[in-house]
Amino acid sequence: MIKRAFLKLAGTTALALTLGTGAFAQEVTLRMHQFLPAQANVPKNVLVPWADRVMEASGGRIEIQHFPSMQLGGTPPQLIDQAIDGVADIIWTVAGYTPGRFPRAEVFELPFTMTDAGDMSAAYWELVEEQMMDQDFADFKVLGVWVHGPGVIHSADPIEVPGDLNGVKLRAPTRVTNKLFTNLGATTVGMPVPAIPEALSKGVVDATVIPWEVTGALKVAELVENHTEFEGNAIYTTTFIFAMNKEKYESLPDDLKAAIDSQSGADFSRMAGTQMQLDDGPSREAALDMGNNLISISEADAGPWREAAAATTAEWIAEMDEKGIDGNALIARANELLQKHNTQ
Repeated sequence: MIKRAFLKLAGTTALALTLGTGAFAQEVTLRMHQFLPAQANVPKNVLVPWADRVMEASGGRIEIQHFPSMQLGGTPPQLIDQAIDGVADIIWTVAGYTPGRFPRAEVFELPFTMTDAGDMSAAYWELVEEQMMDQDFADFKVLGVWVHGPGVIHSADPIEVPGDLNGVKLRAPTRVTNKLFTNLGATTVGMPVPAIPEALSKGVVDATVIPWEVTGALKVAELVENHTEFEGNAIYTTTFIFAMNKEKYESLPDDLKAAIDSQSGADFSRMAGTQMQLDDGPSREAALDMGNNLISISEADAGPWREAAAATTAEWIAEMDEKGIDGNALIARANELLQKHNTQ
């Protein structure tokens, strides 16, 4: 009896001490998975700082482990399903890596639509809240959405007019950009960002379209010498999704959900887009320091490009209509939101 009483007292005391020190407070480890090297700008300046802020907001009760360069396995196009299936808890991916899966997001990839990545990212988030949360994005928890800075053509030979793309093997990131550059005369090849350096070095492609910010990590300026950019409205951009497994999120206590939500959403999306565009500068300067050829297409000279790109927008509208989505109305709403956020 004395022994049983002692054990009961010891157990009760241990429980009291444990509760008193907070060790019974729920502790959660989340795995964040994405396709770029850890030293690339988006992980370094957007994803990891977000994770740090969430961990701080949680009072240390959430730990976020970062797995760059597809370290948890699979390929970049599989990332969104990894979030849905729970292979990873949090993922960052290109919406267009799964072609046609997120049709409404494609409205922000249409040619000559974007001027500022932060403004467009804010508009993108608002459109997600209005039209995508319960449709395109219903299978996961959306943490943020954004676009990169102005898209640039990086090529072995100079590209100054649409005709210069005839016969060029060009890597493009998404369904919309593949369609765009096919209509402009290129032979397009779809592939994720990590495959670009090998494809350029082996001649699988002659050119690629990516923003300046990622060219440093991929050493693109060492593989091609010509870079074509557009003043004013960008010829294209790419939409991104930062998502969490819905069941994992729903399993958290309210205060830990709040810690995640406090660092996510509209303001974070704008910040992420703005940061990507800011990170264009150093890589662009590095290419110029190497003596590479920078071709700048002025608004006045962009007419032939806009005319050739118009077919892409028309085809996209027709495709949306076939899906039961009013393509013209979606473009109109996207433009309204862009105008709204451009003036803030």
